[in-house]
Amino acid sequence: MRASSVVLLPHAPSSVAVARKRLSSELAASGVYESIVDDASVIVSELISNALRHARPLPSGQVKVVWLRRGDLLELEVSDGGAMTEPRRGPGTLSSLGGRGLGIVEALSEGWGVRHEEGATTVWAVLRAPRTSSANGSATPTGAHAGVPEQTNLPDAGDEPDSHLFTRSRYGAASSRAYPG
Repeated sequence: MRASSVVLLPHAPSSVAVARKRLSSELAASGVYESIVDDASVIVSELISNALRHARPLPSGQVKVVWLRRGDLLELEVSDGGAMTEPRRGPGTLSSLGGRGLGIVEALSEGWGVRHEEGATTVWAVLRAPRTSSANGSATPTGAHAGVPEQTNLPDAGDEPDSHLFTRSRYGAASSRAYPG
């Protein structure tokens, strides 16, 4: 498996499934625990859904999805053209029709945040992604979460994502962090 992928997708609902399938396929092939693959798939689904619902596309008319694996850490990013409001966790009450997405991201990840760059807003999440000792990734680590995996094969937008993923800022861009309590 590649240690990273950058995928440019249309600013359209169908992009959620496409990104989830690609991510799941690559992580499973690399030997990541199935439950972590599931969590990463849910996180990417939530981040893309929020970008589609609340933000403009990038100037290209697309959203950019990036995942980068270094050791046992996996960072997931979704970049869009920004919105009038800052991405934030909503109350997500039982009676609300929405507002749970970033709460789900927060619950499944080690942390998440927002980075602003010229012409783009990126919402990122980091999670621990140890490899399994078996080839099929079926073992489940203690305390793991679950989600819905799928798979597909698409071309990359580029071979290497930006090197700033684990530094949280680039070119002086503003960055914020949110960590579960």
